Amino acid sequence: MHCNPEQTAGPGVDKSAIGKAFGRAAATYDDYAALQRITGDRLREIAGMPAAGDLLDAGCGSGWYSRCFSAAGYRVTALDISTEMLRYARQQQSAADYLQADLDALPFRAGSFDVIWSNLALQWSNQLRQAVYQLRSALRPAGQLRFSTVAAGSLPEVDQAWQSVDGTAHTNSFLTVQQITQAVCGYGIRLIHEPVTLHFPSARAALWSLKGVGAGHLHQRTKSLPLTRQRLALLDAGWPKETEGYRLSYQIVYGVTE
Repeated sequence: MHCNPEQTAGPGVDKSAIGKAFGRAAATYDDYAALQRITGDRLREIAGMPAAGDLLDAGCGSGWYSRCFSAAGYRVTALDISTEMLRYARQQQSAADYLQADLDALPFRAGSFDVIWSNLALQWSNQLRQAVYQLRSALRPAGQLRFSTVAAGSLPEVDQAWQSVDGTAHTNSFLTVQQITQAVCGYGIRLIHEPVTLHFPSARAALWSLKGVGAGHLHQRTKSLPLTRQRLALLDAGWPKETEGYRLSYQIVYGVTE
């Protein structure tokens, strides 16, 4: 494949605002992290996991998978952009080491880890190709990278519902599958693209599945009006529904080193 990495830049992300958004969600994260469990479990299923060794959980959140890998015998370094998330992960004794850092500016020397795991964190990168390069560089020669990220075409239900309320977009822009493919071009990474659909009992519950994990942060936010009962009723009426409930769909891309 011809690589064209110039087309893989993210939307221009305010990392401080993202850290604060996830920090506010630290205490509720595990209660709302259904998508994170689905993608994390699927990521482990797709390629399996190497034998225990030094593992970096890049974007560890509450430390759920850090705890899983620690219990399996890995020596885990839990990394997150949010100090509050790291504090919560430490309280749960999730890892051996904890580090606040940005995925776009990793502080590790080459060959630091046997395994790098990143579940639903790389969509917050400003420059995905550079982030993936740093992750690959931090691996030892036989090391393995496992990641999942969100692609364009995700959360159409949110924008559709809000159109009936204020006519504006309420989701972030994500890289397309083609852009993600270009971002990892030449790095020996196999990509798998799969949709994931969740259902909720109400529009409010669907929105809280985002806000409750800190993922409700918008890169381009206009001043929003309070979500009154009337506006919530409009949102509820405009939200796509199926027999199972109020739909919320994602396009997920998994990446594993070959």
